[in-house]
Amino acid sequence: MVGFLEEEKAEELVQIDLRGRSQIADYMVVCSGRSTRQVTALAEKLSDTLKQDFGRFSKMEGKAQGDWVLLDTGDVVVHIFRPEVREFYQLEKMWLPGGTAELD
Repeated sequence: MVGFLEEEKAEELVQIDLRGRSQIADYMVVCSGRSTRQVTALAEKLSDTLKQDFGRFSKMEGKAQGDWVLLDTGDVVVHIFRPEVREFYQLEKMWLPGGTAELD
């Protein structure tokens, strides 16, 4: 999933291990797209790839606005933001221990 997002030019990728910390998922991936169009395209392409290549269906929220799209694949939750929206919410700071960054 991270490799796919890197190939598709997602920016500032952060992968967070949630195992033992949350029941919502095992991992969280946070990344940015440069525009609403790129955020939406990343989400659609990732959802389609997961479905076609792995038979995994994902729930998607926020696609209509394109500021912040959430994909829930079951054990991995992916957040794709426009940079300004990501900066405002600072989601990864809530989940990363002690302000560390886990960049791939």
